[in-house]
Amino acid sequence: MLMSADSLALCYGLSCALAWGTGDFAGGMAARRTDAFLVVLVSQLISMAPLALLIWWLHEPVPGAASFGLGGIAGIFGAMGLIAFYQGLASGRMGLVAPLTAVLTASIPVVYSIARDGLPYPSQLLGFPAAALAVWLLATPRQKTPLRRREALLSLVAGCGFGGFFIFIHQAGTTQVLWPLLAARLASITLLGGGLFALGRLRPPPLDRLPLIAATGLLDLLGNALFILAAQVGRLDVSVVVSSLAPGGTVLLAWIVLKERLSPRQWAGVLSALAAIGLIAS
Repeated sequence: MLMSADSLALCYGLSCALAWGTGDFAGGMAARRTDAFLVVLVSQLISMAPLALLIWWLHEPVPGAASFGLGGIAGIFGAMGLIAFYQGLASGRMGLVAPLTAVLTASIPVVYSIARDGLPYPSQLLGFPAAALAVWLLATPRQKTPLRRREALLSLVAGCGFGGFFIFIHQAGTTQVLWPLLAARLASITLLGGGLFALGRLRPPPLDRLPLIAATGLLDLLGNALFILAAQVGRLDVSVVVSSLAPGGTVLLAWIVLKERLSPRQWAGVLSALAAIGLIAS
């Protein structure tokens, strides 16, 4: 039995959220003992080899110059977002930076998509605030701690960076998936590598951090590809909102790996996430 376009987009979006959430956990752990700029650069360099092999193996048609340019712009926005996000996660306040970034990230493409394509179905529209509530309940800590200025600034920069990435990679990947990702990777690697070289901070990462850094790059690449597929078969705003549930995966991994116990509000976030998925899928 063939899946409908909306159901397929939902599956792609949820798989994307899982990949990103796992990658963010690995990236945040790696950035605690390594320069966040270096984590992003090396993770993206590592992901270039499998990306090039996939392009060669699948023989995806080469797109036009406009698609490459949009992919490059997406890469610049994505690099800006990742740097700010990993710096925020490395500050030790993952529970505040992750949900705030996710809500800001989703807001920009949702406004753009609604302005361009009109409102989605009413049930899907109701699912948007349910998803935002789920992310906030899942990822915020139990203690009512005030948000510091640095955390707010890093979350804002990360949200704008990721939001811009979503919009431009969607425009670049209307027909292709891998070539726009290659253009985005090349642009971000050039920007990050040049910046680190100019600052005198270009150096090999610690060997014990390489597995985490490699996992970060490969999972980020997988999530990006799944997001493009979700946006190709469905609406951009729906794909973004479903993908924004990624912090839930980060929190669940912290629960499993770091033995952090889920609070009642986080279990409420799980229920809100399930309700959001049901509304968006209906």
